[in-house]
Amino acid sequence: MTTGPELHLHHHVEGEGTPVVFTHGFLNTGDVWAGAVAGMDGRARTLYWDLRGHGGSDPAPVGQYGRSYALDDLRRMIDVVGRPAVLVGHSLGGYLSLAYAILHPSEVAGLVMVAGGPGFRNPDSLAQWNVGIDAMTAKRPELPDGVGEISKHVDSMVMDRLGEITGPVAVLVGERDKQFVASAAVFRKYLNVVDEVIVADMGHMVHAKAPGAVAASVRAVIAALG
Repeated sequence: MTTGPELHLHHHVEGEGTPVVFTHGFLNTGDVWAGAVAGMDGRARTLYWDLRGHGGSDPAPVGQYGRSYALDDLRRMIDVVGRPAVLVGHSLGGYLSLAYAILHPSEVAGLVMVAGGPGFRNPDSLAQWNVGIDAMTAKRPELPDGVGEISKHVDSMVMDRLGEITGPVAVLVGERDKQFVASAAVFRKYLNVVDEVIVADMGHMVHAKAPGAVAASVRAVIAALG
């Protein structure tokens, strides 16, 4: 992994038991997981955190927001709670969790994908996504310079290597989140999906509006670990 300056990464830990790390999506913050963590009733050692340049975490120098930097930060968070950990990710956080599981399989016990996707194999779709990220950050001048890089895609590594992930996976997505409902079908094809929930009348922020469903999905993966 690429290393850079050791930034302060804001995080919150509670509970005891199976290590579980919750990673939020682009331009969100870790406390979006507070309801799901409360639903665990302290029966896991949970951690949620703010990605670099988000919330209470330090911004990084321009050029140090790419996937390798974010994954190194995720490694530091796993260090806090222990390994192998269950990784729970929303959107960007789900993509990063998949990437980490592929690159470091012995450190990941299972995954919970909340409105997450594996990236793009089609270069036009990849480019379109990146243009959208640029447009989004251009409307937010208060954001740290270069932070959009953390959500951009540069290759199809995760999509190409999905089949290497062998641990139990739960998939949770809102019914109205059409792009990521399609991703759920991809996960069903390539991953060991032990729990799949499509939450009626919900969109992309399903984890914030249905935190109990997220907690149930985490418990399903922990149960599948035996």
